[in-house]
Amino acid sequence: MSLLAVDLGLRTGLALYGDDGRLRWYRSQNFGSATRLRRAVHGLLNTLPEVRWLVLEGGGNLAAIWENEAEKRAIDVLRIGAEVWRQRLLYGREQRTGALAKSNADPFARRIIEWSAAPRPTSLRHDAAEAILIGFWGALEVGLLDGIPAQLRR
Repeated sequence: MSLLAVDLGLRTGLALYGDDGRLRWYRSQNFGSATRLRRAVHGLLNTLPEVRWLVLEGGGNLAAIWENEAEKRAIDVLRIGAEVWRQRLLYGREQRTGALAKSNADPFARRIIEWSAAPRPTSLRHDAAEAILIGFWGALEVGLLDGIPAQLRR
């Protein structure tokens, strides 16, 4: 049982969390077009039969692609706006603007990577960092984690 978090866009951030609430992997992928995204989502979800929850940040046509594939597989979908996870995980002063929130997502995402013992990045794109935080929010929301672990509290 796992959770896949998606920072929606043609350049998409992805993060997979295991049933223990720890990050397994993360990446940024540029799909380039909605058609290529549709094919890729189908293929990606085929390789992840253990996914029970899909957490999407964003909406529109790209969200519908993910939601349609999730529905075919009976995956529960949570669709949120950025303000939802930011309110729970970032201080108010860290999210006064979107750019500020993006820059503050990086250090927290790196701490989650370290706490999870996931492979360390050579570089961490903002969409992957945000997917990590979207997924961490999701792990808290669906009960994979009882609360923010002591090692990650600020």
